[in-house]
Amino acid sequence: MGQLEDMYVFLRVVETGSITKAAEQMNIAKSAVSKRLALLEQKLGIKLINRTTRMSSITEAGQRYYQRSKLILDEVEELNSQTSSSQRALAGTLNIAVPLSFGLSHLAPALDVFLQRHGDLKLNITFSDQKIDIVEQGVDLAFRIGLLDDSSLQARKIAPIQHVLCAGPDYLKSHGEPKVPSDLKLHKMLKYSGADHSGLHFLSKDGIAQVINLEPHFSANNGDFLKSLAESNHGICYLPTFIVWQSLVTQSLVPVLEEYQLPTMHAYAVYPPNRHLPVKVRSLIDFLVHRFGDNPYWHQS
Repeated sequence: MGQLEDMYVFLRVVETGSITKAAEQMNIAKSAVSKRLALLEQKLGIKLINRTTRMSSITEAGQRYYQRSKLILDEVEELNSQTSSSQRALAGTLNIAVPLSFGLSHLAPALDVFLQRHGDLKLNITFSDQKIDIVEQGVDLAFRIGLLDDSSLQARKIAPIQHVLCAGPDYLKSHGEPKVPSDLKLHKMLKYSGADHSGLHFLSKDGIAQVINLEPHFSANNGDFLKSLAESNHGICYLPTFIVWQSLVTQSLVPVLEEYQLPTMHAYAVYPPNRHLPVKVRSLIDFLVHRFGDNPYWHQS
């Protein structure tokens, strides 16, 4: 290994928080990582990381070396990308994490098209609605919906996400249709258990905002399951349109309180804090932004 490779090993140790996790991500022996780190410190004549049997912590000198090394490796990555991207197809493995419903319904068909264009690219996909530490898990790109609460990550908007209140036609025939937001308190509500608990926010045509707090009759951590309950006339659901758009088209679900505006969220592509993205990551993000756009097909329907 040369010094650039030693820098990369050092960065992985710092970003994952341990030699063990860095070794797992790079698929090399833990002893090899320790040896490379020790040789780098010997070459520099400074201590980069304080190591004990239980934990590792970066030194002040190590923090300075980390920042400069990161800039250098990013520049090398960008130089290689600019030089080779026009001559070579995308290749290697791309590790991505996606939310379950959005991933299966919308990202999977998009990734199918993307892979047809880049046959040498390999994907390793984790489907989960749980937020993971993408640096610690070695994820190149994650997709998240809603507010981003980790300011250390970089993100790019992929598509707007709108929500709708809807129910099965027979449910509304039996229980009546709500006319104002407060009427929802008289209905069986189907709620996504991963959503925030600040209540439903409404904005009237007159610009009057109000928040309605509701006790759910059913709750689940999967939007497709809640959609099925609503289609079976078990209550009114509050779900993103990317889950219920086809049900609204076929009228197996009917929107309610349409004259009130609901908050708009966004789907984001989230990636580790690097100055330059690998070409394969940037290419996928660009492809998805172009495919979904500011008015994605599930809104148009």
